Amino acid sequence: MGFQPVKFYQTGTYTVGNRLLAADERSVQSSEQRSNAINSGHRACQGCGEALGARYAIDAAMAASNGQLIAANATGCLEVFSTPYPESSWQVPWIHSVFGNAPAVATGIAAALKAKGKTEVRVVAQGGDGGTTDIGFGCLSGMFERNDDVLYICYDNQAYMNTGVQRSSATPPAARTATTMPVGPQPGNPFGQGKNLPEIAMAHGIPYVATATVADLRDIEYKVKRAMQMHGARYLHLFVPCPLGWGTASHDTIRIARLAKESGLFPVFEAEHGEVTGVLKIRHPVPVEDYLKPQKRFAHLFGKHAHPDMVAHIQALADRNIRKYKLLDEEVH
Repeated sequence: MGFQPVKFYQTGTYTVGNRLLAADERSVQSSEQRSNAINSGHRACQGCGEALGARYAIDAAMAASNGQLIAANATGCLEVFSTPYPESSWQVPWIHSVFGNAPAVATGIAAALKAKGKTEVRVVAQGGDGGTTDIGFGCLSGMFERNDDVLYICYDNQAYMNTGVQRSSATPPAARTATTMPVGPQPGNPFGQGKNLPEIAMAHGIPYVATATVADLRDIEYKVKRAMQMHGARYLHLFVPCPLGWGTASHDTIRIARLAKESGLFPVFEAEHGEVTGVLKIRHPVPVEDYLKPQKRFAHLFGKHAHPDMVAHIQALADRNIRKYKLLDEEVH
């Protein structure tokens, strides 16, 4: 049984707060016993999706492992804003690796724990899309191929944000970055480039692969818990908007993440041993324009010198995802 959204029947109020739920249905974040894995005092930008995603994911992993968790962290935004020497916001055993070898470091930690007989201690590796889909790709594939007992979490903000918003292989088509400028007949990042790392992970046949967005706390917590119930290589690809790099309002982070999922541009699913086992359906379908327009990195597609052909191409990509992953209920068609 996949993730089952909790339906709240309380209306006219923002105070959901899980107060109507039984204890076993409450989120990790609603509990005073949450670990606060990444605590206050870090230096992330306002509205940082990565800071929020890391808090959700690692708190959920701590809860699922009864607090027996070690985290390896690649160089990147998450590492830089959370551990400015000699300070740290992490409330878990945490190891900083170089940009590209977090999967290998985590593998070594898992092997050491196995050798010492500490089977109750679990290992998480984490990094941004640059350190995951590009620089760390070889180490990550090796971790998958060996089926090492590590959960790897990629916080995907779709560019190298820490070093100046350069393109990564997770940067979407037509997006403006410092290295894909909005000039010429096909401005922004070229179409047909990049990697779909969740599908590459599935091709390795590892026990568990999932995608999620920071807009759905319960889905993240469910998938982290599910991953921690398994052993072997597991991969979670978490969509985390970046207000600075994307040119969005800091208060719109959750809305943007939700629009990515509702437009079909970011399919939310889980898979076991290479086969999709569940998808999070689109509840309120929206055109890709609703997702693109609030972001300055796509501003060149609209306005006086608009590129409707490129918007149509992006819409076609979203429509393909919807068909491929069956993201719409039959009655929506």
